[in-house]
Amino acid sequence: MGRALALIAPGTEVRDGLDRIVHGRTGALVTLGNNARLQVLATGGFAIDVPLTGTALRELAKMDGAIILNDALDRILYAGVHLMPDASVQTTETGTRHRTADRVAGQTGVPTVTVSASMSTISLFADGQRWVVQRPEQLLARANQALATLSRYSDRLTEATARLSAAEVQDAATVRDFVLVAQRLEMVRRLRQEVTGYAIELGTDARLLRLQLQELVSGLDELGRQLERDYDDGTTPPHLARLAALDTDDLAHPALIAQACGLGDDLSHRIAARGHRQLAQIARLAPSVADSLVLHFGNLQGLFAATTADLLAVEGVDYAIARTVREGLIRLAESGYFERLD
Repeated sequence: MGRALALIAPGTEVRDGLDRIVHGRTGALVTLGNNARLQVLATGGFAIDVPLTGTALRELAKMDGAIILNDALDRILYAGVHLMPDASVQTTETGTRHRTADRVAGQTGVPTVTVSASMSTISLFADGQRWVVQRPEQLLARANQALATLSRYSDRLTEATARLSAAEVQDAATVRDFVLVAQRLEMVRRLRQEVTGYAIELGTDARLLRLQLQELVSGLDELGRQLERDYDDGTTPPHLARLAALDTDDLAHPALIAQACGLGDDLSHRIAARGHRQLAQIARLAPSVADSLVLHFGNLQGLFAATTADLLAVEGVDYAIARTVREGLIRLAESGYFERLD
């Protein structure tokens, strides 16, 4: 559905034509592509094969019948076509145009758009779903509200991550500390998904929205991967992807989050970070070298206890790298001790 929505987003020639049809208060049935299965259902009409423009789509919609576009959506292949889908294909739609569009999309796999003359609405049928296209101003209002919420949750994620780092430095991290970060990360992921959906539907009108979204979610995917690697004890690594299966109410219960991640239900249980996330914060440290350090010393506390000589014993570590790692770990330890723990 997301890919289909992008085909009729503002800024596209198809959307320009659909908006013109809405403003002209006429209906339309348009297929966003063409294939052999669709041709079997098509009878009558006119083979015109002309370039697609918004004005052409608007004028052709004045005729009865469907309009068939090519797969690239840059040419109008047929107009005034009578589509005859299989009546046994189930649909919950009631209007003739909408029932036809639903069945055609389901039977051929070609996304199909309808414009309701009476309701002045645009509906997209794809993947067995119907999506009523919202006006750009409505979408922008919702997107800005979701973006403001995402910004607040992003700040809370930063705070939770800082508390986890402080607990890791003091070797006092518990399942509860991990769960708090995982909870905030999943909330941010869901809001990110929602805003991304708005951006797709807004097309060219979402330029500033995309820039703000990118700034807010930068580095979050990497944070999730680092958390999973940090608390992989070799037997039951935590899986943050499992949180997607929890509903919003379940996501408010830390014990359920811990169980979904595979960390049990004892929130006070002590856990030890391996150090992947902390080493990733040290500038100019190659990921391969960071992996070697974690493998050699075992966990974050082992890294903190390592001397320069110990670091030089690791393959790929020279004196400059050892000094960079030592200075970076000292800064992390100092910032961790200043962070107040709950």
